[in-house]
Amino acid sequence: MADKTKIVIIDYGAGNIQSIKFAVKRLGFEAVLSSDAEEIRQADKVIFPGVGEASSAMKMLKKTGLDQVIPTLKQPVLGICLGMQLMCDHSEEGDTNGLGIFKAEVRRFGKGVKVPQIGWNKIDNLKSALFEGIEEGEYVYLVHSYFVPECKDEIAGSEYGVKFSVALHRDNFYGVQFHPEKSSKTGEKILWNFLKLEVRN
Repeated sequence: MADKTKIVIIDYGAGNIQSIKFAVKRLGFEAVLSSDAEEIRQADKVIFPGVGEASSAMKMLKKTGLDQVIPTLKQPVLGICLGMQLMCDHSEEGDTNGLGIFKAEVRRFGKGVKVPQIGWNKIDNLKSALFEGIEEGEYVYLVHSYFVPECKDEIAGSEYGVKFSVALHRDNFYGVQFHPEKSSKTGEKILWNFLKLEVRN
């Protein structure tokens, strides 16, 4: 029987949302896809995905008015990949102003590494209940050309040419650069931890 937690995956035309919905279902939860502000506000947990280019995604958020809604949410919110980047102050991709939730600048990887980074990478310096039961040095799956430099909101780090923040946390907002829905048992556990977070965590 599915858990009764109300989970909304924000649907604004810039996310790989079906794979996230299936991942949530495998954990015994049901998620709805929505761009409705009131439905998002009423959720127990909100997942904010994102795949693609920052400035285009931000335009879609503004078109739906969700750029005003997301920063005001009070329940646990999880930004994934581009979703996490859009929760930052600014991205070099398309010179895009973000939602300003995380006090960080998103930068493009330099010429010393292959871009985009596609594949598995170790995470370390784990903090927060999001990583309960996860060992230092476990691997997650990433696809990205831009990254968040190490910052005070960091709850997990990784390295690809440079050290960077692979997960962030501020108040009720969480963000992960990797794709938990594609990160095997480690990603499944991280997603489970998020879905089981207490509202006041």
